[in-house]
Amino acid sequence: MRVTVGVSGGIAAYKAAELVRALQRQALEVHVVMTEAACKFVQPLTFASLSGHKVITGLWDESSAGAYDSAIEHIGEAQWADALVVAPATANILAKFTHGIADDFLTTMYLATQAPVMVAPAMNVNMWEHPATQA
Repeated sequence: MRVTVGVSGGIAAYKAAELVRALQRQALEVHVVMTEAACKFVQPLTFASLSGHKVITGLWDESSAGAYDSAIEHIGEAQWADALVVAPATANILAKFTHGIADDFLTTMYLATQAPVMVAPAMNVNMWEHPATQA
């Protein structure tokens, strides 16, 4: 099974490294996609070292040309994944998913994938309980 782990930018981003390892212990192949904000908490090199794969950090990564048969990498990654796990899922990323905002690699991949999507919300309790987040 192939899993893409989406890491959004919250302090819990460091725990995504543990998730990647846990998925690998289950004999799953893991790719990692990080938002720009996630890169402020954990360096992409950490996930590249753990997963053994290039970490995708943006829509316009020029080093990714030719990585998939698809000329559009977010479509290629969306088709590759058997599951998308977003951990941590910040209030920002949940709002983008809910409203179909596709302004980075993770959100465009989310809209393009037909794979099951699992999110692990991680935010301040007041942010979590806010009516906008709950909606």
